[in-house]
Amino acid sequence: MKRKIKSPAELGRVKRHYRIRKRMSGTKEMPRLIVHRSHNNLYVQFVDDFAQHTMLSLSTNDTSFKKEFGAEGGNIESAKKMGAYMAREASKKDIQKIVFDRGGYLYHGRIKALADAAREAGLKF
Repeated sequence: MKRKIKSPAELGRVKRHYRIRKRMSGTKEMPRLIVHRSHNNLYVQFVDDFAQHTMLSLSTNDTSFKKEFGAEGGNIESAKKMGAYMAREASKKDIQKIVFDRGGYLYHGRIKALADAAREAGLKF
């Protein structure tokens, strides 16, 4: 996959993601939870890699998330709220276990807050 990389930090993140990604995959019973972080929002997807199908896609930019939590998307507090919201929406789709793909991002800050909140809300990974 060819991508235009904008900065050395982004290049490092993409390299880390490729290293992580070659060892993990999601199934229908245990989908892969992909996290993407931008400056202003968090985006998550539950993906079945064998069927190449996105089972569920959520964002802090969604109107339903904003309506329920009224949170801005680019901070730790909204990442915690997103983790709880994500776990609740996943349980509606009958998803209890996941494989966590942090997308090459370091496991701290918003990524850690999202993962911890999802675990507290009932997702197992």
